Amino acid sequence: MKKNILHIICLASVLLFATVVQAQQQPLTLHDAVSIALKNSLSIDIGKNLVDIATIYNNYATAGGMPVVAGNATETQQYVSASQKYSNSANDKSTNNVGSNGFAANVTGTVLISNGQRVVTAQKRLGVIEKQSKEQLTSRVQLIVLNVMLRYYDIIRQQSYAKTLQRSIEASQQKLDIVKTQQSVGLANNADLFQAEVDLNTQVQLLQAQQVLIAQDKTDLLYQLTLNTNPRADSTVVIADTSITIDNAVNLDNILSNVPSHPDILSAQDQVYINQYIEKETGAQRYPTLSGNAGYNYTRNQNTSGLSQFSPLLNLQRGPFLGLSLTVPIFNGGLYRRQQQVAGINVQNSILQKDTLVNGYNANVVKNWEAYSGSIQQLATAQSNLETAKKLLDLILQKFQLHQATIIDVRTAQQSFEDAANLLINVSFTGKIAEIQLKRYGNVLAY
Repeated sequence: MKKNILHIICLASVLLFATVVQAQQQPLTLHDAVSIALKNSLSIDIGKNLVDIATIYNNYATAGGMPVVAGNATETQQYVSASQKYSNSANDKSTNNVGSNGFAANVTGTVLISNGQRVVTAQKRLGVIEKQSKEQLTSRVQLIVLNVMLRYYDIIRQQSYAKTLQRSIEASQQKLDIVKTQQSVGLANNADLFQAEVDLNTQVQLLQAQQVLIAQDKTDLLYQLTLNTNPRADSTVVIADTSITIDNAVNLDNILSNVPSHPDILSAQDQVYINQYIEKETGAQRYPTLSGNAGYNYTRNQNTSGLSQFSPLLNLQRGPFLGLSLTVPIFNGGLYRRQQQVAGINVQNSILQKDTLVNGYNANVVKNWEAYSGSIQQLATAQSNLETAKKLLDLILQKFQLHQATIIDVRTAQQSFEDAANLLINVSFTGKIAEIQLKRYGNVLAY
């Protein structure tokens, strides 16, 4: 039994020593963690690439408004056999495998003059798509900041739990020492000794389990930072054992008024504009299209022998040309009209989706505000309750040493202390998370 107790004490000392060693290392601040995550994020790299794609596509040529110049060239070599008979048999002619070479080339330029404002509308749509891609990138950045902050403060919460358990282990060790002293003078029995040992063992095991949770949280944080998630790397991450401080200056009205400026909402509104432009583009297909074209033609045909007495051995033609092309849609079974109707429905759907998103964000703001304001109201009481629980534990340990309290009283006081400490930790964490979410929905999240 004494060996088990010694083992427990040594294990607790190792855990405490590891905590001290970590505390001596340079702690990772929240600002540094977010900066690392933003620098290494693959999601942001993808978002930047999407912005680059949208920027490249946002061009008048992509919209179809730039002139198109094309060159064509064709050369044909053929052999023809022919037999020709006339009323005057003296003019009859027969040829066999007469070689013929034809070459044609042209350069043509086409410029769009009018197509029912399709090009202008497409240009506007491409501009909105570029703007939307930038807003989506901003949303990616905010989401990364949010996830890092949530994980960072969760590590602080778990470390606070471990700190509470360490204080409880100290109380259990003190209780065990008192029992041993009392037993040496005949004031305690083996039952009290065994119970004190079991209590200490239980607390140490709980601390071990808590250290595992902290290590897992650190692995999650490393993943958010796009860093090495090797178990050995977890030990290099040191988060200062600070208390969680809630910003009391968050205003509900300001958050709600800022919800429409959230990048997700702006992106949803941009989708409405994009669908409206698509509807206009689709409707413009029902209007005539007028194009101008100009170019230069060159044609040369050469025969080794005339197929007839009137056939030239060489035919050469060249010269510029200029013209207009008008396309008028007359009938296609109502296809364009149906496409425009579908595009109009898509506009309505995008409006409904945006409104749904706004309503959902407003509801989340209210829910987080309730958690935020409720946590602030509970903080003072939770802090006072913890101070009282600490005093109670110290008092019961003193009374236990004087044999004026039982080991059950000590266990009850320890449990009250742990409950009070954990309640304060949870209230602070809940309030902080609600504060972070509120600032994200209000587009004012900073780190």
